[in-house]
Amino acid sequence: MFTPRNLLIGFFTSLTLAVGVNLTDHFTLIDFPWWLLVPIRWLPIVFYFLYACKKKKLTTWIFVSMLAGVEFGYDLPLVAKELNIVSQIFIHLVKTIIAPLLFGTLVTGIAGHANLKQVGRMGWKSIVYFEIVSTIALFIGLAAINISGAGLGVTVPEAMSKGNLPEVQAQSWRDIVLHVFPENIAKSIAEGQVLQIVVFSILFGIALAMVKEQYRLPMLRFTDSLTAVMFKFTNMIMLFAPFAVFAAIAYSVGHMGLGVLFNLFELLGTLYIALIIFLLGVLLPILLILKIPVKKFIKAVAEPVTIAFATTSSESALPLAMENMERFGVPRKIVSFVIPTGYSFNLDGTTLYLAMASLFVAHMAGIRLSFETQIIMMVTLMLTSKGVAGVPRASLVILLGTATSFGLPTWPIFIILGIDELMDMARTATNVIGNCLATVVIAKWEGEFGKKMTGDELAGEEY
Repeated sequence: MFTPRNLLIGFFTSLTLAVGVNLTDHFTLIDFPWWLLVPIRWLPIVFYFLYACKKKKLTTWIFVSMLAGVEFGYDLPLVAKELNIVSQIFIHLVKTIIAPLLFGTLVTGIAGHANLKQVGRMGWKSIVYFEIVSTIALFIGLAAINISGAGLGVTVPEAMSKGNLPEVQAQSWRDIVLHVFPENIAKSIAEGQVLQIVVFSILFGIALAMVKEQYRLPMLRFTDSLTAVMFKFTNMIMLFAPFAVFAAIAYSVGHMGLGVLFNLFELLGTLYIALIIFLLGVLLPILLILKIPVKKFIKAVAEPVTIAFATTSSESALPLAMENMERFGVPRKIVSFVIPTGYSFNLDGTTLYLAMASLFVAHMAGIRLSFETQIIMMVTLMLTSKGVAGVPRASLVILLGTATSFGLPTWPIFIILGIDELMDMARTATNVIGNCLATVVIAKWEGEFGKKMTGDELAGEEY
């Protein structure tokens, strides 16, 4: 009786009923009593809750939490205003991930390819391509959010922003440059200075790559293990995400009313339009210029992209993406290097999103950032967005770190959390497409695309 299909039908039927009845009441065509309107609005949420119980997926639970949070905040605003502590707990837990996750992923990504002779030209070509495309993605995101103005003009109650708008003194270019480099890594971690943590991790990774193998391998095993543990730690914290989403949305609606949702969907629409522009205006021309068969490429990436979109994790699509790219004609030695490296250095969808989300946070808080500050923020994001593709919604970690570094309040991030799942699907799928294309570009650059390998070559190569 209560099959997922029947529950979905019940959800959409009751949702249609709730929308119709409330619109009729809103325009005073029929005056319904409040005790009838409230249960009708909760009915579709109950159906979707039962559906979530059947599906047992985090994605579904987050959607339920978002819907329930909107209704709870609307019906019980006084209670909803006290729920901010739940979101604060979640944000505090997420912040604990920042330093070890960045350190582990960056050091492993750099020192894991310590044999420079083996990496050869492929290494610098990959980095050059990654940075060019990622930079273009950043500026598309920056342009999109400035054009759409999502988040501007929102009336923020004093209670929401109180204590979250620190005084930021004007800095000279010398102060900004000096601030990039850590004087004490423990201090940088304690203060949440993400860029300083990144610089330390990069230098540490380079140093580790240059020492003898007897010293390098134990430390590399440690950082690799640290990364694996932090991935699991993040997944554990994300189990708390539905409660944080419920509290964040309820708190926001309770304080600001339903109008805040229009700003959220304005951000969502801006992101999807920007990603489409990036795919059609950047990646498609690369395919055409390099004369890569578009239809075959789309067929090769369709399955891993679908997996990434559904799970919101690039890591879940990694094995299939590597297999399909090899079948597409990219040599295994290129696939095995470019895609894993790209998961740290080529996050087109994530970097585009972070550019938009950072400016959205400033817009919501009523902070106007100068063009120079926006450029500095983009450079920061270019570095801090490395190495987060494997964890669902890990870009939240980077967004929090960026907000802290630039003196922006964190409460608008609570609001973004409500639709982060919808945005994560699109940006993760874009990450996978970008990394798959990168393997073909490097193979073309090396003159090895479509090259048939001998049996000895295949036997000598391993992932």
